[in-house]
Amino acid sequence: MRVDPRLLDLQEQDSAIDRLEARRAALERGEPVMEARRAADEAERALGELRLGLDELDREASRLEHEIDSIGRKAADEEARLYDGSVANARELDAIRREVENLRGRAAAREDELLAVMERREAIERDALAAEARAAELRGEVDRVRGDAERELAAVLEELRARTRAREALAEAIDAELLDLYERLRRQKKGVGAAALVDGVCQGCHEQLSAVELDRLKRGDGIPRCEHCRRILVP
Repeated sequence: MRVDPRLLDLQEQDSAIDRLEARRAALERGEPVMEARRAADEAERALGELRLGLDELDREASRLEHEIDSIGRKAADEEARLYDGSVANARELDAIRREVENLRGRAAAREDELLAVMERREAIERDALAAEARAAELRGEVDRVRGDAERELAAVLEELRARTRAREALAEAIDAELLDLYERLRRQKKGVGAAALVDGVCQGCHEQLSAVELDRLKRGDGIPRCEHCRRILVP
């Protein structure tokens, strides 16, 4: 039996329709918008974490500043005692001197810690500014993707209508028995019921047919089908 070559045109239309239906379903579920929103939400979470880090560093800086101030006032009080004449005992004066030195050392150490905190804060603040810009960009991207998705859905629906009309016209012109087999195979073979035979190779499964099978196909015995995948072959 000679296979109507228009069967390949029908297969092409059906494959295109399948792809369009899948894309339509994805667009109607809002997948592109959801993906864009997930990216925007992730950027917002990253920005939130950076802001929490800034708040924590601000609290740490405030604590250190308070401690530096407290130590400084205590050192000043001790230093005043050292020189106001209220203490005459040499041993006690020496103890006060050591205490002042110790307090000044503690204050200097806290100032170094505060400097390190402020440097970390500056770095995180830069990151936060960049993250804020990125989050704003991605929020705008959600709106852009939503608009693009709406326009794409309209185009997909229009192409689906055109291809469906073309598909119906082709199906009407093909032998009913051949069409019935093709439809059954499409359901079984992931949407592909017919394939071209090129240089003895089935384009459906890309397997080489045996010489015996090729010879049988040339004699035209029945509907030509691939010996490997059983799809209809169109020479």
